[in-house]
Amino acid sequence: MQDRRIEPRMLCADLVEVQWRDKNGKLRRAIANLEDISLSGACVQLEVAIPLNTTLRIVHGKGALHGQVRYCVYREIGYFLGIEFDPDCKWSQSNFRPQHLLDPRKLVARTQQQASDQHTA
Repeated sequence: MQDRRIEPRMLCADLVEVQWRDKNGKLRRAIANLEDISLSGACVQLEVAIPLNTTLRIVHGKGALHGQVRYCVYREIGYFLGIEFDPDCKWSQSNFRPQHLLDPRKLVARTQQQASDQHTA
């Protein structure tokens, strides 16, 4: 699976509600684990598969993020769905901050700094 997002992904862990309509038009809801998020998309883990190109909403305390399912892959513990947000929908930490949020770039920088400190000590 190719990573096509231009923006950095923020690793996260939070439970969110997702909503979509099934093939019969019935509104479906489920609790999903939010795995990562960026300005233009997110990855959620669910217990059910959702077809590609399905419109999906990620509901949070201050509103919702809406987009389309771009991939749905089963991996040992559930289905991982890649959601591409609609063009008029961008994620912002000021609107929604997942419970656990980690910028992997900061982790890499910290690890490199620690390695540099050990070499100069």
